Amino acid sequence: MKKDARAGVVYSTDPDFAYQNTEGPGAATPPPRQQQLRVQLDNKQRGGKQVTLVTGFVGADADLQALAKLLKTKCGGGGSAKDGEILVQGDFREKILALLVQAGYKAKKIGG
Repeated sequence: MKKDARAGVVYSTDPDFAYQNTEGPGAATPPPRQQQLRVQLDNKQRGGKQVTLVTGFVGADADLQALAKLLKTKCGGGGSAKDGEILVQGDFREKILALLVQAGYKAKKIGG
């Protein structure tokens, strides 16, 4: 049995004790049509550098990373993805918005 599955129980003298797993199944990612993504330009806390910020992603981290990789590859820029946000270095709002709509996501541009 994996150590994580014991939920903090180290030892029990009860022969009928059953370990309970507190973790549920992984977060299921809703289909793209149910995602409400927002695309905006951001330069706060970045030394004046502009990044395109995609927020509102709900689902598994692996799916977020896959979407981020697709966007970074198509835009030819670096970036990161964590906590439901994707950062792509540079001003690629229009291109990312078009890519997301083409992939079936509900996306809209926020800000000027």
